[in-house]
Amino acid sequence: MPLRSYRVLDLTRLLPGPYCTMLLADYGAEVIKVEDTKLGDYSRWYDPKIDENSALFHSLNRNKKSISIDLKTEKGKEVFLKLVKGADVVVESFRPGVMDRLGLSYNTLQSVNPDLIYCAITGYGQTGPYANIPGHDINYLSYAGLLHFFGDKETPPKVPAAQIADIGGGAMPAVIGILMALIERKASGKGQFVDVSMLDNVVYWMQTILPEYLAAEIEPKPGELTLSGGKACYEVYETKDNRYLSVGALEPKFWEAFCKVIEKEECIPLLDAPLHIQHQLKGDIQKKIQEKTLQEWMIEFAEVDACVAPVHTLEEMTRDPQVLARQLIQSINGHLNIAPPVKMSNTPGHLRNKAPVLGEHTETLLKNCGISIEEIEQLKGNNIIN
Repeated sequence: MPLRSYRVLDLTRLLPGPYCTMLLADYGAEVIKVEDTKLGDYSRWYDPKIDENSALFHSLNRNKKSISIDLKTEKGKEVFLKLVKGADVVVESFRPGVMDRLGLSYNTLQSVNPDLIYCAITGYGQTGPYANIPGHDINYLSYAGLLHFFGDKETPPKVPAAQIADIGGGAMPAVIGILMALIERKASGKGQFVDVSMLDNVVYWMQTILPEYLAAEIEPKPGELTLSGGKACYEVYETKDNRYLSVGALEPKFWEAFCKVIEKEECIPLLDAPLHIQHQLKGDIQKKIQEKTLQEWMIEFAEVDACVAPVHTLEEMTRDPQVLARQLIQSINGHLNIAPPVKMSNTPGHLRNKAPVLGEHTETLLKNCGISIEEIEQLKGNNIIN
């Protein structure tokens, strides 16, 4: 596995950080989840549960180990610093300053391990006027200007069903930053601080929206962007049975094929028509699509390249032949999980172990750090470890 020689200490909770370290663990890194001695990661306690932990926790924390330490105590800090000496990466998602107040700042950890790569995932980054304010996915999307486009002229912005800023703006850039830092370390021999801001990375996502504004300073309106409701060729239409069909016929050849199947060939020259005509087109196409059920339309489009797809429910997605062929849902110990997505011919990712019980590996990991059984028992007795 490509990351088999790396050890990661994961102090994160909930979604962005655990998603980042899940990816690293799925491809071989030894990820040690450092949790407190009481609640641990809050996502353990969500519903629905699989055994004593939540389905979400099991999905995000498979292939990891768990050690439970009270980092607010001096002895707990000492134990953590012993782990840091043998680590390649530390990932945390506290607000700026929290690790400093614990006495475990980047500078402190680097003094123990100069090769260490330290990744901090935060809402707004380590600097700037928003650095210390709280936030969630919806707030980062709002500040970035992206949520503004999740609606149209008649409706307010809608909350996305998936956490765009948490995963696309936090977890994935953190993985990329960590891997880049590991590559750089091979050349320079030095570790570094990786500052990942979810707001920064959502702005970076807006490559199909922002460059046009920066060039012309013309503010587009919700519902007018090509890829978010501006064109009839890129839209969702309701079928006769109250299901939905997505159309992504952006290119002329796909648009022509689509129009021929729905018997609206007069629409072919109107692919790039002005906005007011696009709205008329949508109305005409909607009337046509409403004449047949989703299944009937999928039969019509089965042998046609038109970029048309059914809007699946989760049940339909898990039974879809493409999802099955790519083995996107796999089992660990009888429980279904989302499988590692990047297919590698020589070093693929694997679902190896289910998520750990809180503190499951504490004793083993401390023994590996050279801490005696007597000291481990003393730490347990003082509630410094669990």
